Amino acid sequence: MSIQPAVYIMASQPNGTLYIGVTGALRERVYQHREALIAGFTAQYGVKTLVHFEFFASMPEAIAREKQLKKMLRKAKLALIERDNPNWRDLWLEIQ
Repeated sequence: MSIQPAVYIMASQPNGTLYIGVTGALRERVYQHREALIAGFTAQYGVKTLVHFEFFASMPEAIAREKQLKKMLRKAKLALIERDNPNWRDLWLEIQ
């Protein structure tokens, strides 16, 4: 399996609870969130919808972007999501 660094944002619903993560295997990681296979924040708050993702050439770049996103105000995070995904559709099918 090859690694494709990515940063992603999951949501519980439009304008709901957000989760920002970084991974080298986006499809597998989102599946874990969707199915609540790992106990934690996303399972506890029902955060199962992929609403934004970005791919990177290296893991350090992806980690830097994740840190940048986590420092952003909620309003800016919502604007980022709505810029590319105004209807908050689940992007899960795009990574299949």
